[in-house]
Amino acid sequence: MKNAEIKNLSAGDLQNKLTEAKAEYTKLRLAHRISPIENPIQIRDLRKTIARLNTELKAKQQ
Repeated sequence: MKNAEIKNLSAGDLQNKLTEAKAEYTKLRLAHRISPIENPIQIRDLRKTIARLNTELKAKQQ
């Protein structure tokens, strides 16, 4: 997700996206440990997206 897309989401939507992203991150990490996935950069990008979602959620809660 792009930063502009994240900034337009409400706090509830951010929480939902964060939950989905964390579940996907766990799934990708597990799949990568079992057998290497095709594009391991997906893991890094997803981790950064989770950080962006967390940052924006904290900003909206203040």
